[in-house]
Amino acid sequence: MRGDKRLYDLFNKLGIAVEYHKHPAAPTIEEAQKHWEGIDSTHCKNLFFRNHKGNKHYLVILHYKQQLVIRDLEQRLKQGKISFASDKRLEKYLGLKAGSVSPFGLINDKENHVHLFIDKELKKAKRLSFHPNINTASLIISFNDFIKFLDNSGNSYEFIELY
Repeated sequence: MRGDKRLYDLFNKLGIAVEYHKHPAAPTIEEAQKHWEGIDSTHCKNLFFRNHKGNKHYLVILHYKQQLVIRDLEQRLKQGKISFASDKRLEKYLGLKAGSVSPFGLINDKENHVHLFIDKELKKAKRLSFHPNINTASLIISFNDFIKFLDNSGNSYEFIELY
């Protein structure tokens, strides 16, 4: 299976079952959509941000069709302006390359620096889809197992209403 072996080892250790789907590189939602036919899952968009000082980083997870109003998120965070984090920061904090952003990158965040904001609408999903830290495959994970993964990561997260 493509992706980070440590991730699959962690899934085994935690008793998390995943459904694996191999596909050509899909660095964007538009590319990924071409490979979703027949996959029963809620597909997610994962966006990595930093605050204006560059000392806080956030991963925002939402349904792939949903548009994020960054200004609204800024007002909720009360951290001033936020912007997309650079490829260098993505590599430093999540150990990921652009086009492969995934909450599974939290296995590389040993200091639990990254905070997650998850759209509360995703609580209604039975199964979620994410890259296994590489964009040539997708993993389907149950919502409950996703929460188990997050709780094990030690990173802080919260469900918020995104619009």
